[in-house]
Amino acid sequence: MKKTVESFASLEGRDEPDAEAPGMPSDFVCINSSLRRAARRLGQLYDAALVPTGLTSTQTLLLGQIDGLAAAYGEDGPTLQVLADRLAIQISALTHALRPLVRDGLVEVRQDAHDRRTKHAVLTPLGKARYQQAYVVWVGANRRVEAILGAAAAEKLRSLADDVASQDFLDAYVSGAKPASSTESPER
Repeated sequence: MKKTVESFASLEGRDEPDAEAPGMPSDFVCINSSLRRAARRLGQLYDAALVPTGLTSTQTLLLGQIDGLAAAYGEDGPTLQVLADRLAIQISALTHALRPLVRDGLVEVRQDAHDRRTKHAVLTPLGKARYQQAYVVWVGANRRVEAILGAAAAEKLRSLADDVASQDFLDAYVSGAKPASSTESPER
């Protein structure tokens, strides 16, 4: 079973205080805060670009993940657990995010034929059409962001974000080890 955030909630206080830790909170540079600010800014930019489609960046991401996983899961579509794992979110957050897409007829949530507790997400024909519209806008916004950052910096940012979002990183955090994908390169 994959480790989740809940499985290491009891890690609080596990690390010994660092003698080099900054004395005042204003001196502390927090990776989490920086990444969250950057994610909010990018979310605002993508949301603004997507206004003509009637979708948010989160909704477009969900439609894209369902569409992208469709080939592997066929007409049943991916399970909600597979989607949640892929997005590194809880099932409850996923079902909350899916509600407007289901309500608007873009996504259908179906029970598994063999296990009624398992549900699958499938794009409807309308969902596929709306995703295709949003994808064109998304690509344009993504190109603008990449042009501003520069191709090399954009690739480094994507790569680092993927590393941090990986199961290897989570496992390493929980165990205190260094993830296999991590590098010491100052260029990274």
